[in-house]
Amino acid sequence: MIFRRRRAESHVYLPWERKRGLVGRLALTRSRPVIFALIVIGAVLVLRRREEHHASVRATRASLMTAYRELGAFRADHSGECPKQWSELVAQGYARKPPVDAWGRPLRMVCPGRRDPQGFDILSDGPDGLPYGLDRVE
Repeated sequence: MIFRRRRAESHVYLPWERKRGLVGRLALTRSRPVIFALIVIGAVLVLRRREEHHASVRATRASLMTAYRELGAFRADHSGECPKQWSELVAQGYARKPPVDAWGRPLRMVCPGRRDPQGFDILSDGPDGLPYGLDRVE
């Protein structure tokens, strides 16, 4: 006798006959595009907020550089003396208006400076507005 191996019967399943896992049983297959769209929208919103923050920091740094030049010109004309307030720079024509950061708060002037005792420091309190906070912009 010749022994023959039995082949396993192959069966072709039609799409509606397939055994589905948990996702298929819960009928979540139709919600995949919706979930994907929500993930994409969430990622776009996160990236937009991040870019807006970085743009605000860049705008604040530009304001800091302008204020630095204005204050340097004032000190050069007044033998190294610092003004008491930003309004002195405006009154004497060194600035058009008191400098503000991208969040609408006035810049902080420290004279003599913490880094350079002979000079001055100009900084922004940052988005949270806490004086000398961790997110300040210098």
